[in-house]
Amino acid sequence: MIEPRAPSPQSRVYDVCIVGSGAGGGMAAHALTRAGADVIVLEAGVPWDNLKDSAMLTWPYESPRRGRSTKDHPFGEFDACIGGWEIEGEPYTRAAGTEFNWWRARMVGGRTNHWGRISLRFGPYDFKRKSRDGLGDDWPISYEDVAPYYDKIDRLIGVFGSKENLPNEPDGVFQPPPRPRCHELLVKQAADKLHITCIPSRLSILTRPLNGRAPCHYCGQCNRGCRVNANFTSTNVLIGPALTTGRLTLVTNAMAREVTVDKTGRASGVAYVDKTTGADRHVSAKVVVLAASALETARLLLNSQSSAFPNGLANGSGTVGKYITDTTGTDVGGFIPKMMDHVPHNHDGVGGMHLYMPWWLEDRKLDFSRGYHIEVWGGTHVPDYGVMGGIQRYPAGGGYGKQLKDDYRRYYGATIGFSGRGEMIPNDDTYCEIDPRTVDRWGIPVLRFHWKWSDHEYNQVKHMQETFRALIAEMGGEVFSPMPTRERGYGIAAGGVIIHELGGARMGDDPKTSVTNRWSQAHECKNLFVTDGAPFVSQADKNPTWTILALDKNPTWTILALALRTSEHITELIKRGEL
Repeated sequence: MIEPRAPSPQSRVYDVCIVGSGAGGGMAAHALTRAGADVIVLEAGVPWDNLKDSAMLTWPYESPRRGRSTKDHPFGEFDACIGGWEIEGEPYTRAAGTEFNWWRARMVGGRTNHWGRISLRFGPYDFKRKSRDGLGDDWPISYEDVAPYYDKIDRLIGVFGSKENLPNEPDGVFQPPPRPRCHELLVKQAADKLHITCIPSRLSILTRPLNGRAPCHYCGQCNRGCRVNANFTSTNVLIGPALTTGRLTLVTNAMAREVTVDKTGRASGVAYVDKTTGADRHVSAKVVVLAASALETARLLLNSQSSAFPNGLANGSGTVGKYITDTTGTDVGGFIPKMMDHVPHNHDGVGGMHLYMPWWLEDRKLDFSRGYHIEVWGGTHVPDYGVMGGIQRYPAGGGYGKQLKDDYRRYYGATIGFSGRGEMIPNDDTYCEIDPRTVDRWGIPVLRFHWKWSDHEYNQVKHMQETFRALIAEMGGEVFSPMPTRERGYGIAAGGVIIHELGGARMGDDPKTSVTNRWSQAHECKNLFVTDGAPFVSQADKNPTWTILALDKNPTWTILALALRTSEHITELIKRGEL
C-alpha cells in the first residue's frame, strides 16, 4: 500500500528515505517533513490507524475467544500490535546454548501501538556509567545534550508525572498525574514502610488536551489502541500529521533488503521487497535513515555488502551487531486479603500504573552494579480470558455454580503484582550476526543470536524477587509462587522477552570502536543515519522510547529524543549543503 501520493516511489529521488515507522522512524518523518524535506517511509508491516482499527470498548464476550491471544497478537486478541516473537516466513536462529526471543511488529507505528507508555528520561548517570562503575562504556554525549529534545517531545506528545527532583530521574514538562487507585494506595503504604521510593508514574497519556488531542477518558484499554488519540503512538501522533504536510509517502508491506551505495560509497537508496507481490523494488534518496528497530537495523547493515563495504555497510569497526542488550526483568504477584470483598467503587484510570518505584539504591554497595525500576499492577480490570490466573490459586477457590461465582466476586481485584525492569551491562558474548545458511521467505539472510547474562544481571533479578516478596508480605499478602532458585536464574526473563533490545550500531567518537557518531550518523557513510535503538551505548533502567524520540528510560522516550535531535541535525546539514 502506498499513500497518499506518488504513483510510483521509483519515479523520483527523495530527500530522505526512512526504513521503519515506529518511534524513531515516526519522529524522523514528523520532524523532516515539517522542515520541508520530501520523505518516503518504508514499513514492513500493514496499514494501521488506531482511530479506526482499534478494538477499544469491545467486550470480551463479543468474541468466542474471550480475548485469548492469537499467533499474531500474543498479548491478547484485542491488543493493538500485530507481530510477535515468531513470524511465519521470517525466521531467526540461535547459537548453541542461547535463549533469546526476538519480537517484531509488522504494522505502521510498530511497537508504539502496544507499549506501556512508560516515558522515562535517561538520567545524567545513565550516559556516563563507565565513569561511575568502570563497566561498559560511556556515551559520547551527556544528559545536557539531550535534555532540550526531551523537553520538546514532552510538549509535542504529552506525558504526565510529578516534580520530584531525584538526581537520576530527571523531571519533565508534565501534565497532572491521575490519582492512585485503591490497590496502588496499599502499595504506596508498603513501599513507604520499606523505605522504597514510590512516586506517580510517568506515562505518555494525556490528562489534559494537547495539540488538538483529547485527554484520556480512563477506559483503561490503552493497549488496544486509543480511538480518541489520548495516548502516544507513532501512527497517529507522528506519521498521521507528517502525511498531512503532503511531503510524506508511506509505503507499507515493504521489506527492506539492503541499503544501496554509489561508486563513492555514499548511500543511494534502499532495495526492498513488495511483500504483496514478491517483486523487488528500489527507492532512491539523498539521505537514508534506518529506524527498523535496533536488531533489524543491524541485520540490514550486515546484509548491505558491496565492494566498498565487504563486511557490511558502515562496519569497518566490526562492531555492527555487537554490544546488544535487553532490559532485565522478572515478575511476582500475590493474593492480598485486604483487597477481598471490597466496597464497589470507581477503579477507572489509564491503561497502566498510576504509581511506580524508580531505583532508590544508587549509592549502596550491592552485589550488582546497575539498578532497576518497579512497575505495579493489579486492580479490577475488565475480566477476560485467563482472568485472575485461575480461581484455584486462591484460598478455598473453586467449585461449581453459585459458590464458584461468589468466589470470583470475592477474590476479583485481590491480586497485586510487581515487575522489575533493570539495566543489562553490554558484554562481548552477546551479539548478533548473519546466519550463513538460513534466509527468510524473500531470500534475505537472517540473524543468528548469541546471548549471555552475567552475575550482575542474575544478582539484580534476585534482588528484585526479594524486594517484591517483601512488599507483598508488608501488605499482608501471600505470594503465588516460590522463590526461583539460582539454577533457574532467579526467574530472569529470557533475552528479548522484555522487548527493549538496544545496540548493534552504537555511537562513539572513535570510528574504530563504534558505528555511528554522536549524531547517530555513520562514521563511514556520511548520508546514512540511525534513529532507532541501535546507536545506544548502554541500556539504563528505563524504557528507551523517550530517548529514541529525543535521540529516544522506557528506551522509547530516549529513542524519541535522539531521533528528534538527529533529524534536526540532518536538516541543518541539508541547509548547509553537506548532504
